[in-house]
Amino acid sequence: MNAVDVIVHLSVSENNVTTSQLRRIYTMRQTQWPDGQPIVVFVLPKQHSLHQRFSKERLQIFPYQLERIWNKLTYSGLGVAPILVSTPEALIVAVMKTPGAIGYAETIVDKGVVNVINIEK
Repeated sequence: MNAVDVIVHLSVSENNVTTSQLRRIYTMRQTQWPDGQPIVVFVLPKQHSLHQRFSKERLQIFPYQLERIWNKLTYSGLGVAPILVSTPEALIVAVMKTPGAIGYAETIVDKGVVNVINIEK
């Protein structure tokens, strides 16, 4: 089983993020990159095995906890949930085509289409 890589659009200048930064991005509390560019978050459906592994391995929270946070943001009108895509391939394409985007993937074959960023503890 491959590790889950965090991928970003080529316009994102960050090469490293900490686990807590990544968690802030995925809980929609950090909405801009340090250079001011808006962050566009893409995710797979909560039942997808890659999404579950990403949540547990990279964010260190359970998928249902993430879902609860997004629902609270959406229903309270205080924020929006990430953009849902149906397949890992669609997620890579969405990140590739969306400036400021972040997502995750299992194996990136063509490294020229997105950047893989390092996760620091």
